[in-house]
Amino acid sequence: MTTQFDKYTFKMLLATTIREKDDSYIVSEIFSRFPSIQELLDVTEEELLMIKGIGKVKAQQIIAALKLARLNPSTAEERFVIRSPHDAYEYLKDMQYLSREEFVCLGLNTKNEIIFRETIFTGSLNASIVHPRETFLPLIKRCCASAIVAHNHPSGQPQPSREDIEVTKRLAEVGKIVGIEVLDSLIIGHEKYISLKEKGYL
Repeated sequence: MTTQFDKYTFKMLLATTIREKDDSYIVSEIFSRFPSIQELLDVTEEELLMIKGIGKVKAQQIIAALKLARLNPSTAEERFVIRSPHDAYEYLKDMQYLSREEFVCLGLNTKNEIIFRETIFTGSLNASIVHPRETFLPLIKRCCASAIVAHNHPSGQPQPSREDIEVTKRLAEVGKIVGIEVLDSLIIGHEKYISLKEKGYL
Protein backbone atom coordinates (compact mmCIF):
# COMPACT_ATOMS: atom_id res chain seq x y z
CA MET A 1 0.00 0.00 0.00
CA THR A 2 1.35 3.41 -0.97
CA THR A 3 1.67 6.04 1.76
CA GLN A 4 0.39 9.53 0.93
CA PHE A 5 3.05 12.08 1.76
CA ASP A 6 1.94 15.48 3.03
CA LYS A 7 3.82 18.34 4.67
CA TYR A 8 3.34 16.92 8.16
CA THR A 9 4.72 13.55 7.06
CA PHE A 10 7.72 15.26 5.47
CA LYS A 11 8.30 17.30 8.61
CA MET A 12 8.34 14.18 10.76
CA LEU A 13 10.56 12.40 8.23
CA LEU A 14 13.17 15.17 8.25
CA ALA A 15 13.00 15.64 12.03
CA THR A 16 13.62 11.93 12.57
CA THR A 17 16.39 11.85 9.95
CA ILE A 18 18.42 14.63 11.55
CA ARG A 19 17.33 13.87 15.13
CA GLU A 20 15.60 17.17 15.72
CA LYS A 21 12.17 18.05 17.10
CA ASP A 22 9.59 18.72 14.39
CA ASP A 23 9.23 22.31 15.65
CA SER A 24 12.99 22.97 15.97
CA TYR A 25 14.64 25.95 14.29
CA ILE A 26 16.30 23.82 11.60
CA VAL A 27 13.15 21.97 10.58
CA SER A 28 11.06 25.15 10.68
CA GLU A 29 13.64 27.02 8.61
CA ILE A 30 13.71 24.27 5.98
CA PHE A 31 9.94 24.51 5.52
CA SER A 32 10.06 28.29 5.58
CA ARG A 33 12.58 28.40 2.73
CA PHE A 34 11.03 25.52 0.78
CA PRO A 35 7.28 25.75 1.56
CA SER A 36 5.94 23.29 -1.01
CA ILE A 37 6.67 19.58 -1.24
CA GLN A 38 7.97 20.00 -4.79
CA GLU A 39 10.45 22.69 -3.70
CA LEU A 40 11.59 20.45 -0.87
CA LEU A 41 12.11 17.51 -3.22
CA ASP A 42 14.21 19.73 -5.50
CA VAL A 43 16.44 21.15 -2.75
CA THR A 44 20.20 20.86 -3.17
CA GLU A 45 22.91 20.17 -0.62
CA GLU A 46 24.33 23.66 -1.24
CA GLU A 47 20.99 25.27 -0.37
CA LEU A 48 20.71 23.25 2.83
CA LEU A 49 24.23 24.24 3.91
CA MET A 50 23.09 27.87 3.88
CA ILE A 51 20.78 27.15 6.83
CA LYS A 52 22.31 27.76 10.25
CA GLY A 53 22.85 24.49 12.09
CA ILE A 54 23.03 22.28 9.01
CA GLY A 55 26.47 20.92 8.25
CA LYS A 56 27.58 18.61 5.49
CA VAL A 57 26.54 15.41 7.31
CA LYS A 58 23.02 16.65 8.09
CA ALA A 59 22.63 18.01 4.57
CA GLN A 60 23.57 14.64 3.09
CA GLN A 61 21.17 12.85 5.46
CA ILE A 62 18.33 15.13 4.36
CA ILE A 63 19.12 14.67 0.67
CA ALA A 64 19.17 10.89 1.14
CA ALA A 65 15.79 10.93 2.88
CA LEU A 66 14.30 13.13 0.17
CA LYS A 67 15.62 10.82 -2.55
CA LEU A 68 13.74 7.95 -0.96
CA ALA A 69 10.59 10.07 -0.70
CA ARG A 70 10.92 11.08 -4.35
CA LEU A 71 10.62 7.43 -5.36
CA ASN A 72 7.13 7.38 -3.87
CA PRO A 73 4.63 8.30 -6.64
CA SER A 74 2.33 10.04 -4.16
CA THR A 75 4.80 12.73 -3.08
CA ALA A 76 3.95 15.20 -5.83
CA GLU A 77 1.32 17.77 -4.90
CA GLU A 78 -1.53 18.58 -7.24
CA ARG A 79 -0.14 21.54 -9.12
CA PHE A 80 -1.91 24.79 -9.91
CA VAL A 81 -2.37 25.31 -13.66
CA ILE A 82 -2.05 28.76 -15.24
CA ARG A 83 -4.40 29.17 -18.21
CA SER A 84 -4.79 32.96 -18.16
CA PRO A 85 -3.48 36.11 -16.47
CA HIS A 86 -6.43 35.89 -14.09
CA ASP A 87 -5.33 32.41 -12.99
CA ALA A 88 -1.89 33.84 -12.17
CA TYR A 89 -3.53 36.69 -10.25
CA GLU A 90 -5.68 34.24 -8.26
CA TYR A 91 -2.50 32.38 -7.27
CA LEU A 92 -0.63 35.56 -6.35
CA LYS A 93 -3.34 37.86 -5.01
CA ASP A 94 -2.09 37.41 -1.43
CA MET A 95 0.63 39.86 -2.52
CA GLN A 96 -1.88 42.71 -2.36
CA TYR A 97 -1.56 42.68 1.43
CA LEU A 98 2.22 43.13 1.51
CA SER A 99 3.43 46.39 3.05
CA ARG A 100 6.58 46.38 0.93
CA GLU A 101 7.11 45.75 -2.74
CA GLU A 102 8.17 42.21 -3.62
CA PHE A 103 9.24 40.72 -6.94
CA VAL A 104 8.12 37.11 -7.36
CA CYS A 105 8.83 34.48 -9.99
CA LEU A 106 6.65 31.48 -10.85
CA GLY A 107 8.33 28.59 -12.64
CA LEU A 108 6.08 26.53 -14.94
CA ASN A 109 6.44 23.19 -16.67
CA THR A 110 5.36 22.34 -20.24
CA LYS A 111 1.75 21.91 -19.03
CA ASN A 112 1.74 25.42 -17.51
CA GLU A 113 1.64 23.89 -14.03
CA ILE A 114 3.40 25.85 -11.29
CA ILE A 115 6.57 24.09 -10.17
CA PHE A 116 7.65 26.71 -7.66
CA ARG A 117 7.12 30.24 -6.42
CA GLU A 118 10.08 32.29 -5.25
CA THR A 119 10.53 35.84 -4.01
CA ILE A 120 13.52 37.20 -5.94
CA PHE A 121 13.90 40.43 -4.00
CA THR A 122 12.10 42.92 -1.78
CA GLY A 123 12.17 46.65 -2.48
CA SER A 124 11.32 49.16 -5.18
CA LEU A 125 11.49 47.75 -8.70
CA ASN A 126 14.62 48.97 -10.45
CA ALA A 127 16.27 47.65 -13.60
CA SER A 128 19.68 47.75 -11.90
CA ILE A 129 18.43 45.65 -8.96
CA VAL A 130 16.28 43.07 -10.72
CA HIS A 131 19.11 41.23 -12.39
CA PRO A 132 18.13 38.46 -14.84
CA ARG A 133 20.67 36.16 -13.18
CA GLU A 134 18.72 36.01 -9.90
CA THR A 135 15.44 35.57 -11.77
CA PHE A 136 16.52 32.83 -14.15
CA LEU A 137 18.85 30.85 -11.88
CA PRO A 138 16.02 29.00 -10.04
CA LEU A 139 14.16 28.56 -13.35
CA ILE A 140 17.18 26.93 -15.01
CA LYS A 141 17.93 24.83 -11.94
CA ARG A 142 14.42 23.36 -11.93
CA CYS A 143 14.31 22.92 -15.74
CA CYS A 144 11.28 25.18 -16.15
CA ALA A 145 9.68 25.58 -19.56
CA SER A 146 8.39 29.09 -18.91
CA ALA A 147 7.89 31.69 -16.21
CA ILE A 148 5.57 34.37 -14.94
CA VAL A 149 6.94 37.29 -12.94
CA ALA A 150 4.95 39.57 -10.70
CA HIS A 151 5.31 42.34 -8.18
CA ASN A 152 2.93 44.27 -5.99
CA HIS A 153 2.28 47.98 -5.62
CA PRO A 154 1.67 48.68 -1.91
CA SER A 155 -0.24 51.82 -2.94
CA GLY A 156 -2.95 49.49 -4.24
CA GLN A 157 -2.82 50.96 -7.74
CA PRO A 158 -1.38 48.55 -10.33
CA GLN A 159 -0.60 51.06 -13.07
CA PRO A 160 2.82 50.18 -14.60
CA SER A 161 5.73 52.58 -14.27
CA ARG A 162 8.50 53.06 -16.82
CA GLU A 163 10.74 50.86 -14.65
CA ASP A 164 8.08 48.12 -14.57
CA ILE A 165 7.97 48.03 -18.36
CA GLU A 166 11.75 48.18 -18.80
CA VAL A 167 12.36 45.33 -16.34
CA THR A 168 9.68 43.21 -18.02
CA LYS A 169 11.13 43.72 -21.48
CA ARG A 170 14.65 42.99 -20.25
CA LEU A 171 13.61 39.72 -18.64
CA ALA A 172 11.64 38.70 -21.73
CA GLU A 173 14.72 39.24 -23.90
CA VAL A 174 16.88 37.12 -21.62
CA GLY A 175 14.17 34.46 -21.55
CA LYS A 176 14.34 34.15 -25.32
CA ILE A 177 18.12 33.66 -25.12
CA VAL A 178 18.04 30.96 -22.43
CA GLY A 179 14.95 29.24 -23.82
CA ILE A 180 12.59 29.98 -20.91
CA GLU A 181 9.73 32.17 -22.11
CA VAL A 182 8.40 34.87 -19.80
CA LEU A 183 4.68 34.38 -20.37
CA ASP A 184 3.53 37.42 -18.44
CA SER A 185 4.41 40.08 -15.92
CA LEU A 186 1.71 41.00 -13.42
CA ILE A 187 1.38 44.03 -11.21
CA ILE A 188 -0.75 43.27 -8.16
CA GLY A 189 -2.83 46.06 -6.64
CA HIS A 190 -5.68 46.05 -4.13
CA GLU A 191 -8.31 43.62 -5.45
CA LYS A 192 -7.07 44.24 -9.00
CA TYR A 193 -4.11 43.61 -11.26
CA ILE A 194 -2.60 44.52 -14.61
CA SER A 195 -1.12 42.05 -17.08
CA LEU A 196 1.70 43.59 -19.09
CA LYS A 197 1.11 40.83 -21.65
CA GLU A 198 -2.44 42.02 -22.17
CA LYS A 199 -1.20 45.61 -22.34
CA GLY A 200 1.11 44.66 -25.22
CA TYR A 201 4.47 45.02 -23.45
CA LEU A 202 5.35 41.35 -23.97
